[in-house]
Parts: sequence; C-alpha cells; structure tokens
Amino acid sequence: MTSSDFVRTYLGLYTNPDYNPDSVNLLAGIVDTSKDGLISFAEFQAFEGLLCVPDALYKTAFQLFDTNGNGMVAFDEFAEVMRKTELHRRMPFNMDSSFIKLYFGKDKQRLISYAEFSQFLHDFHEEYATEAFKKFDKDGQGFISALDFQDIMLSIKSHLLTKDVRDNLVAAASTGQGGRSKVSFPYFMAFNSLLNNMELIKRIYLNATNGHRFEEVTKERFLHSAQMMSQITPLEVDILFQLCDLLHQTGSTEDDEADSRLGKIVYSDLVALTPEQYFKQITKRLAEIKAVSSPDERGVIVQILESGYRFVLGSIGGAVGATAVYPIDLVKTRMQNQRTGSLVGELMYRNSFDCFQKVIRHEGFFGLYRGLLPQLMGVAPEKAIKLTVNDFVRDKFMDKKGNLPLYGEIISGACAGGSQVIFTNPLEIVKIRLQVAGEIAGGSKVRAWTVVKDLGLFGLYKGARACFLRDIPFSAIYFPVYAHTKARLADEGGYNNPLSLLVSGAIAGIPAAALVTPADVIKTRLQVIARRGQTTYTGLLDCAKKIYKEEGARAFWKGATGLGNLLLTRVFRSSPQFGVTLFTYELLQRLFVVDFGGTRPTGSEQKVPAIGVAEEIRSTNPDHIGGYQIALPIFTGIETKFGLCLPRFQAVEKIRK
Repeated sequence: MTSSDFVRTYLGLYTNPDYNPDSVNLLAGIVDTSKDGLISFAEFQAFEGLLCVPDALYKTAFQLFDTNGNGMVAFDEFAEVMRKTELHRRMPFNMDSSFIKLYFGKDKQRLISYAEFSQFLHDFHEEYATEAFKKFDKDGQGFISALDFQDIMLSIKSHLLTKDVRDNLVAAASTGQGGRSKVSFPYFMAFNSLLNNMELIKRIYLNATNGHRFEEVTKERFLHSAQMMSQITPLEVDILFQLCDLLHQTGSTEDDEADSRLGKIVYSDLVALTPEQYFKQITKRLAEIKAVSSPDERGVIVQILESGYRFVLGSIGGAVGATAVYPIDLVKTRMQNQRTGSLVGELMYRNSFDCFQKVIRHEGFFGLYRGLLPQLMGVAPEKAIKLTVNDFVRDKFMDKKGNLPLYGEIISGACAGGSQVIFTNPLEIVKIRLQVAGEIAGGSKVRAWTVVKDLGLFGLYKGARACFLRDIPFSAIYFPVYAHTKARLADEGGYNNPLSLLVSGAIAGIPAAALVTPADVIKTRLQVIARRGQTTYTGLLDCAKKIYKEEGARAFWKGATGLGNLLLTRVFRSSPQFGVTLFTYELLQRLFVVDFGGTRPTGSEQKVPAIGVAEEIRSTNPDHIGGYQIALPIFTGIETKFGLCLPRFQAVEKIRK
C-alpha cells in the first residue's frame, strides 16, 4: 500500500483534503523500512510486532528519524526531520551547539544506535528547554518574563502539564518569584525537575503519612520526609506547595474545604499535578459495559440500576461466603445453645472441636451442612442488601475527591447492618432450629418449611431486637476496619491483590465478631425452642438477666471459646465468612465491570506504566487488530512526549499553486 493508504485510509490520520504530504510520507516511513515508497505486507506485519514491545514509543520515534533504514541515525537525518516539525519552526534549535557535537561528534559524522538515540532524545528535550530560555533571555541576566516562561512550557514541555498546571503557569511564575513578572533560570529548572519527578514526590508523601492518602502534610513535614531523597531540592518543594495552594484558591481541586488547606497538601493534590502517563490495564475483565458516558448523566434510574448490579454480585458473594464456613457456623450455634446450669448431664459437647467430631460421627459429613439451603436462600439477599446499602450510603457521604470521613464510614456500616435484619432474622431463626434439631437422637426429621409454618410471619421475627443489637454494631465496626485495613495492605499504586482483599476481610471480622458475641448468644437463646426443663425467656432483657443469673458472665461468650485457647469460635466463623464474601464481591466487580459513572471499589484497578499505551484511547476500528490497536496512541505519544509535531496541512503557497 502507499503512504497515503496506510496513514490516511488505514490509520485515519491526516484525513483533511489539504493534508501535508511530507508529514504523511514521514509517518509512513516508520513502517516502510525498505524506503521504496510502498509498504509491503511483511513490513506491515513487522510494525505490528514492534507496537507490542514495551519500548514501542522510543522504537517508533527512532524509525521516524532513521530515514534511510540502515538501523542508525545520522546528524543529517535528525536535522532533516526536526526542521519539518512545528516546534522547530516556532523555536529553531541551534544545530551547531556543543550538545549536538557531543552526540554526533565535532564533525557531525558519528552515527547513533537505537540505545544511544533513546538517551539522546530524552536529553534533547532538556537541552531544548535550556536553549529556549537562552533565546528569550536577551539581556543574558538569567531571567525571562512570565509569558515567555508560559510559551516555553506550552511549546516544549506540554507533555509535563496537566490542565490544572497549564491554567496556572503565569500565576505560579509570579507567585514563585515574589510577585515579580520575571522567572529566574533556577526557578525554571526546578519547575521542570519537579514535574519530571512527581512519582518520587508521591512516594515522599506516602512515606510521610505511612501510606495514608487523605492525611494533610505541611511543608516542614514534607521537607523532613524528603531529606532521604537527594533529587528533591527545597526550591522544588516550595514550587510544589505554591502550585497546590493555587489549585485550592482557584477551586481546581473541587474541594469545599480548600481554603482551610492552604500550606498543606494531600495525595489528590499530587495526582492533579502529575503529568499524564500511559498505562496498560492488566486486571483481567470478562465483561465491560459503559452505562453512561460521563458522571453528569447519573440520574435516579442509573443509580437504581447500579444498586441492582451491586445487589446481584453481593448475593453471589454472600452465598459463597456462607457455604465456605457453614460447618463452623453449625458448631457455633450448638455450642451457644448448650445450657450449663439447667439439667444434670445435659452438657453434650466439651468444646467446639468435640462438637465437630460428634456431628461427623453421629450425623455424617452432610450433617455439618444441615440447614444450608434455607441459609443460602436468606443469606444471599441478606449480604446483598448489606453490601448495597453500605456502598450507597458511603457514596452519599463521599466528597468529589473520594474522601470519606470516619463518621460517614461508621454510619454507612450501621445503616447496612440495620437494613439486613429484614432478611437476617427469619433466616437465623429457621437455620438455628434446623441446626439444633440433630442433637436429639431418634427425633423426627425437621424441615425448613415446617419451621416456617410453625412460627408464622410474626414468629419469624422473634428476637429481632437482639438481631438489631448484634448486626448494627457489627457492621458499624466491620466496614470501617475493612476499608482501612484494605488501604494499608494496598501496594504503592493503591492496588489490592486478591489475597489482600481476603486478609482485609478476615482481619476486620475479628473485632466486629468478638465484640457482639453476647448479643449473638441472646439472639440464639430467644430463637431456639426450649426443651422440657430448660429455662424459657420472654424478651431480650429477661434473657440477659436469666443467663447471667443461672450461668454466669462467661455464658455470654459461648461460641467464643473452643478449639482450645487458640481461636474464638464465632470469630473463626464470621471472620473468614466476611473475608470470602467481600473477596468474592469485589472480585466479581473487577471481572464484570459496569461503569455507572459512580465510584468503584478502591484498589480494584491494577495498572503498570506502558509507554505509549493508553487503554482509554485504544482504537475502536475493527480493522485495527493486535498491535495496531495502540498505533494511534503511539503516534500521539511521539507528538506529546517528544514535541515532534508534524504540520498537518499544506502551506498556503503550495495550496495556491
């Protein structure tokens, strides 16, 4: 195919009728390694393979300058391509400078290999900025105007500028120089060095806050943390805080409390200053649907659909978690129902392990799963409503930057715990009566439907107050602890691997389950059928008084001892159950992604730097397969990262001719 066929027809670049043919030929020359003016299938195929390598951006740039295809770049080739760029036309580079002679030799006859060229291209950008500063510093005093500073940054260093930085260049220059409209050379160099080292700046911040991303850091504290990093100078830190203060004052950070944070920074401020990077998404997704094109389109219907999506995934997560730990739950229930002071000889189990062995011996392996079916029927909507309500309320307390106060986390968890009781109480009372039914040898087989008929609608909510007393504090403790543990176990990029999700869920379940065990014991006693001779209870307070009077304070922690002194039985059940539930819930959200324009679980996106590969700008053209899916961002990267912008249109004189 011809150059025009490849660049204009296949890639979809330079589609205007008055396109610049020289630019099209230069871009096509990257693929046309034989330099015969045509692109063969073998060359087309070879370039597809090149686009798949990690350093595709640098290799593509190298082939752009290797105009004769000999695998090396000569000075004449470099100069020929540079003179055709928009940057050189605006700010010509001195091709006789000492920098050029150091790379190409005094006589400019030295050839540069690919490895050397990649370093040359990197250093050339820095040298270009210095040359531009010298050009605008006509008096040779080491100062340029704020407007000249802006011109240099927009022309040569545009790839380092986010929208927030671009909009505040002149203001930052004036503020940094004490209100003067002049920019000194040290300030110019420090400004560029700061933007080049924003990833290092993030590490210094995280080191100062021990990994907390919402903690405010003062300049003095940041400087103390930066002492170990010799690359960061005090002037760069001054510029960093000046830029952040400007963002707060102009409202660029979308923070209602921005004025109170002057002189302080948080992690989101650094994100706003960090130059755009190209990332490759490495989290596997089985399905991905975009429900809205932007968060502004989030209406009531979309929010309802989002809650429905979370409800379905929460149901699956709840079912998996319940099945995984059901045998432990059965043992816990029988231990809690065991009376120690009512009847002589009634003590059936010495400890949890003894209970487990006896269930296996007398009821078989499937005896451990007695009552599982109604448990699954109830636990799926129970966990689903809990997770959905927690996420929904958290979204309401969360500000525009994703910050959530601790009280918001606690209230969200409490709302989730309260909402689940509508499902939990009927589920628990049926499950408990089925679990204890196997304790009576030779007794008639008890079915779930029989229990439901015997209890009736109101009977299903017997012990509901105890259920509230257990579930609301549990969730108010569990979800905040889970969120903070998950944040601490995330890697430097904020990503949580599956194991960290499982561990976070299990750790959060330890204090939550242990502290509400007395309420769980009371609930169990209220919901089981008392056998002949056993104490009966009329309500929550009556039950608590009688348990304390007849069995002592230790009875409130039944199910919290067993397996020797190593584990708390209730903790050993609830902790892994919620670990598996949250693990499944978040993993499903990663595999089946639906973008409703709202928030996604923190730490769910794992990205690695991949030069030139921006997932969000991959080609959607069905003809662009394999490496050609990222051909457009690669060509864009040549312009944005290296400033090698080729003219898109013909000169006016040529059009007239």
